[in-house]
Amino acid sequence: MAIGIYFAPPAMSAAQYDECIKRLKKAGAGNPAGRSYHATFGSPEKLMVFDVWTSQKAFDKFGKTLMPILQELGLDAGEPQVMPVHRVILPAKKAAVKKGKKGKKAKAALRRR
Repeated sequence: MAIGIYFAPPAMSAAQYDECIKRLKKAGAGNPAGRSYHATFGSPEKLMVFDVWTSQKAFDKFGKTLMPILQELGLDAGEPQVMPVHRVILPAKKAAVKKGKKGKKAKAALRRR
């Protein structure tokens, strides 16, 4: 079951967040398996994070890399709120663009005949 995880640290600056992301990438966890969505939001001095994960197990595996990095940076992530995800709605695919490209190829093939 997919889960949503919301972190609201007492204080996390944009510089701290950026350094954390840099270290996660260096550790090979920049785009971890099982994370479907990641967003950081808030003021530059008090950022919050919302993730969607495919499962608690996937998030727990990522946490083994994340938590030591947060400790190294002196960041208190606070107690995350973990909630089951009811639905994820993704943007519609650009079917019209794809149809248009196929249409151009078909027209070009007809012109060649």
